[in-house]
Amino acid sequence: MAKIPKATTAPVAKTPQSPIVSSAHLVSPQSAEMSEFEFGLIVASNAFHRWVVHCMSAAGLKDLMPLDVLVLHHVSHRARDKRLSDICFIMNIEDTHLVNYSLKKLVSLGVVASSKSGKEVTYAATEAGSASVQRYREIREQCLIQAMHVDDGLNKDIGELARLLRVLSGMYDQAARSAASL
Repeated sequence: MAKIPKATTAPVAKTPQSPIVSSAHLVSPQSAEMSEFEFGLIVASNAFHRWVVHCMSAAGLKDLMPLDVLVLHHVSHRARDKRLSDICFIMNIEDTHLVNYSLKKLVSLGVVASSKSGKEVTYAATEAGSASVQRYREIREQCLIQAMHVDDGLNKDIGELARLLRVLSGMYDQAARSAASL
């Protein structure tokens, strides 16, 4: 009986993994990771925006844009009246017109009310707005937060990621100021 030679496989050469990016022309040899982060941020941002719109729609407020939902949440934050400038400052939005448009839309829907004291206009959630935000919270708990119980370390990782995002937002803000001065 003839002996069958054992099949051998050539060793697989390890190749450096290419970064997963959306714009290869921006990948820097000094930090390919930044391009990977930016792509992840784009994808996560779009997924988050889709989520807030669908969650608020399920809560009963349909046809809102992501910024509308986020403005409603901020106006509802701590049940204190907010000025347009405060909302823009906290949300890090330079274009006040975008937030002002969202506020007008929310006022017309009856979920936000405006009040004037002298020249100052402030905004607060109405009862209907607070109810919508509460319903959003319930749906968020059911659909998003409960899914996080799969991995006990996930909350710790998310906390660290939030810290890193705040650090990076400062870096991007500084880079934007530098680019604006060129």
